[in-house]
Amino acid sequence: MKSRESLVRLKAFQVTEKRRQLQQLQLMMSEFERMAKELETQISVEEKKSGITDPSHFAYPTFAKAARQRADNLQISIRELKVQQDAAELALEEAEAEYSKAAALEERDGGQRARA
Repeated sequence: MKSRESLVRLKAFQVTEKRRQLQQLQLMMSEFERMAKELETQISVEEKKSGITDPSHFAYPTFAKAARQRADNLQISIRELKVQQDAAELALEEAEAEYSKAAALEERDGGQRARA
């Protein structure tokens, strides 16, 4: 039953690929979170230097304003990646279930061939 063996290998590959995609998403999210924290620190330093913490103030530092916009964009990206992560986790669960079924069928067929 070569077709069952190849099906099991295909399903195992799909599970591995889904795990890799999930890890990439998690890595990107953690990197974006790190970058956002660094920006928040830079914003805080810039506000302390200028003595102005109100972004709507006419003399608010331009760098702080740009850094705040970048940090906001990173937070939006993190939320979007979270949605993708949830979808990837669901796809991984489905792929693992399909792999388990294929492996069980292969094991069952292997046991029947051994008895024959």
